[in-house]
Amino acid sequence: MKKPNCVKISKYVQCVYQGNIELEWQHLKKDELASKSFDDELDLAYAVIDGVQTRGEKGNYSTHRVGFLTLD
Repeated sequence: MKKPNCVKISKYVQCVYQGNIELEWQHLKKDELASKSFDDELDLAYAVIDGVQTRGEKGNYSTHRVGFLTLD
């Protein structure tokens, strides 16, 4: 199994196990986020999470989120 590529989005990390993370990000923007508007960063974060899950289902691979505690 390949080492996962991860992207930090807000306080969550999205990991993609297949392919190049940059290519996945381009497809996510084009296929899932294009022509949508977001009220704030939280709406954008939820749209990205949903888009990653949708792409995983279409590509028949699993996705998961990993949360990190912040030291505020």
